[in-house]
Amino acid sequence: MSRYMDADFLLDTAQARKLYHDVAKTMPIIDYHSHLPPAEIAQRKGYRDITELWLGADHYKWRLMRSAGVEEALITGDADPRDKFLRFCRIMPMAVGNPIYHWCHLELRQLFGLDAVIDEASAAGLWDALNERLAGMDSWSFLRQARVEVVCTTDDPADDLSHHRAIAASELETRVVPAFRPDRAMKINDSRFIEYLHTLSALTGESAQTFAGLARALASRIAVFHRHGARVSDHGVDLPLPAQMPSESELEALFQRRLDGQLLDPAQQAAFQAGLLAALGRHYAEHGWTMCLHIGAQRNNNSRQFRRLGADAGFDSISDMSCGAGIAALLDKLDAAEQLPKTILFCLNPGLNEVLSTMLGNFQGPEARGKVQFGPAWWFNDHQEGNLAQLRTLAAHSALGAFVGMVTDSRSFASFPRHDYFRRLLCRQLGRWMAGGEYPDDAGLMANLTADICYRNAKHYFRFD
Repeated sequence: MSRYMDADFLLDTAQARKLYHDVAKTMPIIDYHSHLPPAEIAQRKGYRDITELWLGADHYKWRLMRSAGVEEALITGDADPRDKFLRFCRIMPMAVGNPIYHWCHLELRQLFGLDAVIDEASAAGLWDALNERLAGMDSWSFLRQARVEVVCTTDDPADDLSHHRAIAASELETRVVPAFRPDRAMKINDSRFIEYLHTLSALTGESAQTFAGLARALASRIAVFHRHGARVSDHGVDLPLPAQMPSESELEALFQRRLDGQLLDPAQQAAFQAGLLAALGRHYAEHGWTMCLHIGAQRNNNSRQFRRLGADAGFDSISDMSCGAGIAALLDKLDAAEQLPKTILFCLNPGLNEVLSTMLGNFQGPEARGKVQFGPAWWFNDHQEGNLAQLRTLAAHSALGAFVGMVTDSRSFASFPRHDYFRRLLCRQLGRWMAGGEYPDDAGLMANLTADICYRNAKHYFRFD
């Protein structure tokens, strides 16, 4: 009988074990969607203690702690870091079935070489042992240790990209490139939207006082990002896009309405966002970029905590919005003009897996194998069953062998073992198909497929060759 989380963790067939140990385990990582702060890479940031690394910006862990009854002072408050860590360890046994339980133990072993069960009894010893090891580590250490070949950060169009220039001029072997995330331009009702238009105008020399002007200003920044190595854009799609795309005159009218000081209703906001996505998509296609659409988050549900802690503090959830008709309209608008970029549809609502995975076949093209992708199990779906469901759904409706693989979607430099977690589950599923006679028990054939999904497809798809 195997021991807890041993070398064959999650690998339940001989075929899965061979695929993982011979192929997947040592493949480099291309992390095409993360929220790592480029400043912390440029500055080669070190960490005061394990609490700063593990709990400092990880809203996944914050949600778990709240669910386990931990008071906010020991989560995001000003409590002593050691007390925060000890409390986190104390509640870990309650997290059975939660991926955070497995992720933390993978991080403990793979990053720090410690084989222990995280609980109240081990907490004090782990605090000392982890901090001792952490004293000799920094942000570069984690990138190197995880064999990260490329990582994409998430950057505002108005960012001066100075940190990226500093990283490019450094001796860091990992390629760190920006990803274009124009949330501030998309959120037309935000109280700072008008101010942001002035920022873009001053930065680009394009007057962003019309919809067309805003699109030109953002196109100017796309060109700058491209020169800095960017090959990916990223968009949160939190409203159901309209089934009929707005006209240019309608978009200009909505834009002027906002400049006149009026707020748009949800349908008008969605129309504006759809129009801007279409305008930007043309430029992404021109530059050979990939447009990532993160669909289905219901954000900032707790208004009291939002006022206190701001966004990305662990108070988001899955939306049950309808999305199929609007996504189809957007993709069709671009495809009809032969301006559809490579696109990845990330689905937060697993109930919509089939809706989006069947969308792929409508809009494929010769620009890339799997030009339109069904994105990896993201955020609330990044657990054992969520990953397996995503793989099975994609396999049933498209070509699994063209899949570009996993992302961390994380602000933590300790999160790269999530790729290992995914690779083990990938090998588990492939191994089961082989062992069950559903796919030839051909180690060479399946090894190629495994290497493609873990690494090679992403390298080619994003043009990181």
